[in-house]
Amino acid sequence: MTRRSIRLAAILGVAATLAGGSLAAASQLTGPAAGPQKAAAAKHVLLLSVDGLHQSDLAWYVAKHPGSALAKLVNGGVQYTNAHTTTPSDSFPGMVAQVTGGGPGTTGVYYDDTYNHVLLPAGTTNCKGVKPGAEVDLTEDIDKNKASIDAGQGLSGLPNSILQMTGTPADLIDPSKLPVDPTTCKPVYPHSYLQVNTVFNVARSAGLRTAWSDKHIAYDILNGLSGNGIQDQFSPEINSNAPGYPAGGDWTTDNKATEQYDSYKVKAVLNEIDGYDHSGSHKVGTPGIFGMNFQSVSTAQKLPTSEGLKGGYVSKGVPGPLLQKNLDYINTEVGAMVKEIQAKGLASSTDIILSAKHGQSPTDPNALTRIDDGPLLDGLNAAWKKAHPGTGDLVAHSVDDDGMLLWLNDRTAAATAFAKQYLLAQSGQGNDINGNPKAFTNSGLSKVYAGADAAHYFGVKPGDPRVPDLFGIAKYGVVYTGGKSKIAEHGGAHSDDLNVPLVVCGAGVASGKTKSGDVQTAQIAPTILSLLGLDPQQLQAVQREHTQVLPLR
Repeated sequence: MTRRSIRLAAILGVAATLAGGSLAAASQLTGPAAGPQKAAAAKHVLLLSVDGLHQSDLAWYVAKHPGSALAKLVNGGVQYTNAHTTTPSDSFPGMVAQVTGGGPGTTGVYYDDTYNHVLLPAGTTNCKGVKPGAEVDLTEDIDKNKASIDAGQGLSGLPNSILQMTGTPADLIDPSKLPVDPTTCKPVYPHSYLQVNTVFNVARSAGLRTAWSDKHIAYDILNGLSGNGIQDQFSPEINSNAPGYPAGGDWTTDNKATEQYDSYKVKAVLNEIDGYDHSGSHKVGTPGIFGMNFQSVSTAQKLPTSEGLKGGYVSKGVPGPLLQKNLDYINTEVGAMVKEIQAKGLASSTDIILSAKHGQSPTDPNALTRIDDGPLLDGLNAAWKKAHPGTGDLVAHSVDDDGMLLWLNDRTAAATAFAKQYLLAQSGQGNDINGNPKAFTNSGLSKVYAGADAAHYFGVKPGDPRVPDLFGIAKYGVVYTGGKSKIAEHGGAHSDDLNVPLVVCGAGVASGKTKSGDVQTAQIAPTILSLLGLDPQQLQAVQREHTQVLPLR
């Protein structure tokens, strides 16, 4: 049995001891300059991203369940306990970083719903004389039919026939909902909005098969600029109607529904492990790079209650009943994938990476302060127009979860300073975890970067057409939401948002190691290529940001 086989066998609990060392001198691969890995290169890398999962959640679960699949994965590889995702801590920049090696300033991706000051509004067909400035919506809104889990493909027998969904879903995007390039007067697809290439592009150039499963068709963005990085993209729409659950609800409004949704993607990965496409219909070979995103931890953290269980945390960092139940679900599903890898004889050639696009904040229920951002932005626009008669709204677009991103119609220093000063001067009444009134000051913000300061924060030049004109870091516990339906969110810059798990297990990787030094989830991308024996320098973001391969020994 090879050392790779022993490593993965130990994760499954079918070996009494774990092989020490590896066949590769991975200690050489501490940065992109090390070049391609030659010895003991993997043939397959399985990337698993669990939305909302904190390093503290994983540590809690492993301590409580030392014989679990997650514990064996952690103990069979290297765990990085101080890993951080991107700021803003949104799904789009977080996932893009994992497969490009770059942050928002390099990739040009700040959130899933942003604004660009040079593009033209969606639906523009005659570009002459059209004022630039457009929302870049990369959510379910660009599906041909966002009410259906197949995004409008027209499958019968849904939802359980969803595995028959196309693996090349770009044609399920409605081009009339995309921003328009003023030079070509053509819609800008998600993949062409990304400013750099991805690990999928590099793998395909090397002749490897690629696959990925995520929550929206808009994850076409992971295809990279060429648009052909992922050969098999399985993207059932999570914000579609969920049959059999409360009327009008999507797959995120009930945690059991989210688990059912995630299970479709797990089945797709199991089919790919077996050497088929995601549907299980066509024998194509196990991908070189493949994996999926789990959503159900996120809903277990956000929902106040579901399935008669309390969501979120019972105290600081201690998962409540619903989240505990869901962590059991994640453990079972990850264990099933590892077991299938072993059963198909792929343990000697497959490495596994576990991480998360983002965390959720707050993990302390007593810190929650829900603030309706609508009146704050309405007040800002009204104050601007009062001070500047004859002008329109100052805010062109906003995204406010547990951080605040604003794009302004007027980008001058005076206008960005006005917005900052106004927001920091506002106080009011929000509500707490129990829905009781709770006062807030400074619009719930602890720090505001505006204008040139915002550009510098993200490492781009002032005036960059994509960068937010104002980035507000919320006080701990603040969630911008109307009503009382959420108890956590992401997007901000607190440790609850950023400190996510990162585990790498396979040959060329030490076993049972814990590393406490600072690392970034963007380092996953060059690490994937090194594990496959490919050169991380082929990633454009790695070149620009000098992103290091994770220390694997």
